[in-house]
Amino acid sequence: MRKVLAIVIFAMLLITMPAFAKEIELTGAGATFPYPFYSKLFSIYSQKTGIKINYQAIGSGGGIRQLLNKTVDFGATDAPMSDKELKEAGSPIVHIPTCLGAIVITYNLPGNPKLKLTGEILADIFLGKIKKWNDSRIKKINPDIKLPNMNITVIHRSDGSGSTFILSKFLSKISDEWKKKVGVGKALRWPTGLGGKGNPGVAGLIRQIPGSLGYVELVYALQSKMPFASIKNASGKFIEPSIKSVSASAQTEIPPDTRVDLTDTKAPDGYPLSSFTWIIVYKEQKYNDRTKERAEELVKLLWWIIHDGQKYAPELSYSPLSENAIKVAENIIKSITYEGKPILK
Repeated sequence: MRKVLAIVIFAMLLITMPAFAKEIELTGAGATFPYPFYSKLFSIYSQKTGIKINYQAIGSGGGIRQLLNKTVDFGATDAPMSDKELKEAGSPIVHIPTCLGAIVITYNLPGNPKLKLTGEILADIFLGKIKKWNDSRIKKINPDIKLPNMNITVIHRSDGSGSTFILSKFLSKISDEWKKKVGVGKALRWPTGLGGKGNPGVAGLIRQIPGSLGYVELVYALQSKMPFASIKNASGKFIEPSIKSVSASAQTEIPPDTRVDLTDTKAPDGYPLSSFTWIIVYKEQKYNDRTKERAEELVKLLWWIIHDGQKYAPELSYSPLSENAIKVAENIIKSITYEGKPILK
């Protein structure tokens, strides 16, 4: 009798218990670049709150498409959505910066010296106009380095990537010739060089080919112990890429929608090949069959990422958001609504 009574009481408790938020599983897809950072964040957040986050690193373009198709709670991208893509959405989409990253120019030279390079020199290397390492323009800004009489073999990404977008955006600002002949994009028609898929493909070719030069993400270069150059910024300083100098790149005016281009940053100590990476969501969360609880959990996650989550960025070689970027991100998250009413109060 006692056993039967206990079962009845337990059943009644199950019926009367509220549906806890931790039963919600949020889904996201997009950029591969911040995946190690997001993987760490989502694991910690799940342990703290019980909210599960399923994130698929399928590339920025894929993340944008899945959000437009409304098959995920959030997308992720290394390149901000274009006006055309935003118009296609039909309903406003907001960009929340989550951290900063950068690409570095890496190479294979005897002794792998610490080089200095300018945007003008890089543009002409990637255009195939500067062909030798001992070119007078490279020697002039590296007077203390004995540069070899070796051919420069350009290595670039063969797949579409945010890294290519960042590099091409920077070169298009510096070189009119690059802008006209090649332009800006995640995938390009390269004038010269060999293509490698992803950071591993580019790095593998650089290691194999003496005299080669290419670009990889800073995180990958640090983890793989690859040499990289200091790049001249808009203030005329040669800046070595680091967590500090990448964060400094955002110490500049951030527009209200955060769709800012940080390449060739005006920040005096900022590294010029830096970029935000963003999580993108619909501003109005009442769509399809979304519940208010689901929208609330998404907003709580976003708020946690731009505050408590930032402390995990440096240990993974990402740069945390600058204070001014956090303030703008706060305003964006506060603007997210459900049935027209702000979710965060």
